[in-house]
Amino acid sequence: MQLSFFRTAFLAPTALLCSVSFGAADGDDAKRAAICAEAEERYTEMTGAPSEEAEGVTVVKMYKYSFCPAEIAVPVGTTVRWVNVDKRTSHSVIVPGEPESDRAFPEEVIEFTFLTEGDQKYLCGPHWETQEMIGMVTVTSK
Repeated sequence: MQLSFFRTAFLAPTALLCSVSFGAADGDDAKRAAICAEAEERYTEMTGAPSEEAEGVTVVKMYKYSFCPAEIAVPVGTTVRWVNVDKRTSHSVIVPGEPESDRAFPEEVIEFTFLTEGDQKYLCGPHWETQEMIGMVTVTSK
């Protein structure tokens, strides 16, 4: 099965991330690890290869109201590809200073290239408040 790709244009700023506290949804590490293991299985089933083999991007899976992994570190200029591996739920991504992306339905992706160094929280527009679906990317110099 092939992934459906779409790219989202980010144009205007948003202030949502300023008041979000990262880590509130971490809770039980074992539960998060199990969810992320399932997400990786779904990704591998969908694409035929593990996420670490994706070329030219860093993959974050969106599954059961979680980003997997929840925290990543990438060099400036890296494209992050969020892949919705849920079966029925749509997700979006909001990165600092950018508007919410379009929704990614099951088996769709959202991509964004990080050009600014530093820690940047991101969240799922429809699920950050009710499900605490929040992630962190640390962007480092090359």
